[in-house]
Amino acid sequence: MLRKTVAIAAYVVMGLSACATSDRGAGWTTLIDGANGLSNFNRVGGEANWTATDGVIQATAGGKDYAFLVTKDPYRDFVVYLEFWSSDDVNSGIYMRCQDPVKISDEVCYEANIYDQRPDPTYGTGAITKFAKAPVPMPKAGGKWNTYEVTARGPNIVVVLNGVTTAEVADSKFASGPIALQWGGRGTIKFRKMQVRSL
Repeated sequence: MLRKTVAIAAYVVMGLSACATSDRGAGWTTLIDGANGLSNFNRVGGEANWTATDGVIQATAGGKDYAFLVTKDPYRDFVVYLEFWSSDDVNSGIYMRCQDPVKISDEVCYEANIYDQRPDPTYGTGAITKFAKAPVPMPKAGGKWNTYEVTARGPNIVVVLNGVTTAEVADSKFASGPIALQWGGRGTIKFRKMQVRSL
């Protein structure tokens, strides 16, 4: 059952290295901030004009194939927090526990979707694609900064968009793997303040 959660507090960007502890508490690793650029990710898939400026990683154009930034480390049980800005037409998402770090898709990963204009909104923004449906009406993320916080503990995955739980699933198909950020061939996506904590 979907439930409302306490709104996520505001966070400030810290000029920390990827292995540093942030002000969110012990155990948090910063993956996107004002200092590390794209160094914490491998580029996978199609071409996209990924850039890192002022603590923001973004993509606005590229080829027809989906393009990804994939973490260099795998994660099993974790919480990942990030902020994102998306244009109304963007196709993007956060992929987790990916089984093949060079072949990213919703067939081999869990995906917290960012896709306001998905032709079938069942698994649009706020959903875990193919596993847990988006709320009705589907939340819209386009044209503003949003927060995503995803908790994966054993088979249980909970997606919280802007402080509200939008999807939950109990599934043991994918146990561990890297996290990936997607540019899906259209629109503009921006990510900032990405942090992860192993559980």
